[in-house]
Amino acid sequence: KKTKKPQPYSCFKKNMKKTLVTLTLLTIACYNTDKHAINAAAFSSTTPSKNDVTTSIPENINKSNFQSCITNQMILAPLTRGGNLPFRRLCTDFGLQVSVSEMIYARSLLRGDPVEQARTRRCSQEPCFGVQLATNNVQEGADAIKEIIKNNNSAGGNRVDFIDLNCGCPIYEVTRRGLGSSLLRSPAKLHKLVKGLVENASDIPITVKIRLGCETDTINCLENVKAIREAGAMAVTIHGRTAQQGYSRNADYDLIKMAVEESKNEQYDHVPIIGNGDILTHYEARRRMSETGVHSVMVGRGALIKPWVFKEFRDNNTWEPDIMERVEIYRTLAMYMKDHFGDDEMGRKKSWNFLPWHFEFLSRYTTSHPEDEFGEQSLLKPLIQTRVVQPDGLSPLETLLANRSVDAHNKIASMLWESNSNADALNKLSTFSESHEFNDILKNGSADEKEDKVLTNLPSNKKGKVGRWEKRRGRKPGPKRTDEEIAQIRADRAAKKERILAEGGIWPPSQVRKERQVQ
Repeated sequence: KKTKKPQPYSCFKKNMKKTLVTLTLLTIACYNTDKHAINAAAFSSTTPSKNDVTTSIPENINKSNFQSCITNQMILAPLTRGGNLPFRRLCTDFGLQVSVSEMIYARSLLRGDPVEQARTRRCSQEPCFGVQLATNNVQEGADAIKEIIKNNNSAGGNRVDFIDLNCGCPIYEVTRRGLGSSLLRSPAKLHKLVKGLVENASDIPITVKIRLGCETDTINCLENVKAIREAGAMAVTIHGRTAQQGYSRNADYDLIKMAVEESKNEQYDHVPIIGNGDILTHYEARRRMSETGVHSVMVGRGALIKPWVFKEFRDNNTWEPDIMERVEIYRTLAMYMKDHFGDDEMGRKKSWNFLPWHFEFLSRYTTSHPEDEFGEQSLLKPLIQTRVVQPDGLSPLETLLANRSVDAHNKIASMLWESNSNADALNKLSTFSESHEFNDILKNGSADEKEDKVLTNLPSNKKGKVGRWEKRRGRKPGPKRTDEEIAQIRADRAAKKERILAEGGIWPPSQVRKERQVQ
């Protein structure tokens, strides 16, 4: 027999290197499999089911098929801060078909602002993606559209399917610059702006998102819809409230219905009208479409509270995830932020502008509101406008996920970010929910007692600056209270604070009353 010569040490070292590389790759593959396994298993599949009632999106979208692509859809609204790429990616896992970016300032984009440029980036899984633009000048808007198309073409086929003109944002920092909902004051000027954008952007569809009007006493929704469709826009989204109302009133779908009927009467039925406002469940969405005749619906806060609302709309059925599935969903969002912003200190810092903030809405989830239990209630008042009351007998983990404290949100985000698997995340959250540290949060509330900042891409120069609709009117001082009355008021207030914090709420109540400004 021939005997093999002993291999030198260098060969042994080389073979060991190959083995280590192989083991490393296997480890990474196992980690990624665990990290994204939820997309294929727990979420169900994004493959259309037998109950699928949405319109399929073709691979190539153009002006000829765009309007059919956005018909019979539940569209994700352009959400300031909330409409980040990782969140849109999570919604796509649940069957989201049409999405819109965060609002982008045309002027800032043309100045080369890297933050605005980043907001135009499309997630590769998004079937149909649009960029929302804020401008009041035809030339500025046209140049910004060209810049968006150029940037996305250079990003390797990261195409933009349509441009949406923002005419609905009620934020003071936007309206005082003549942008957003302030454009609704003059239908003639709005017509000129939309027509100019349509003529200068001949290769890409232009849509417009509006509210019923700017001020409550000057509702001019029908005039603006007419001006927009005659200017050549390919779709109109109507938020059923005025800018002045914010989110304080129920959305007025009767006026949206009038806009749909007027479009039909004037032979503009081919221009889709999309209804927006107060949608939390699939049956509310279907009912709005059936009763008003809108071609599609747009959802904002409802998607922030439960991103799986798109799955419910697609399957036309309520999905009630258990606590484990919800933890997996929330961890997937954290993992997507790692993928997008980076798995390092800088990536974590960027992610923290979004991840803890999302739990301000995710914590509002109590139930998926099955139609047999909540259908009649939704007819009286939109479910999303109904006060959230946590049921009795919640487990410690459910109490943690329902807590509205900023401190709790930061802790949840940290544990999801640092977990190695879904099981590890569940274990860490369960342990923390039974800890003394969480009990202190329940007793003392959030360490950050400041009111939530208005959601805007442009910070205010004046601290505490509010829009003119939010300024309090002066009032005559009442009679001076006695010491006994003051003592009783303080005692009542202390008892109320203790009760709210025990229920997992947040103090002071002003933080609950003030709605975040999202589109």
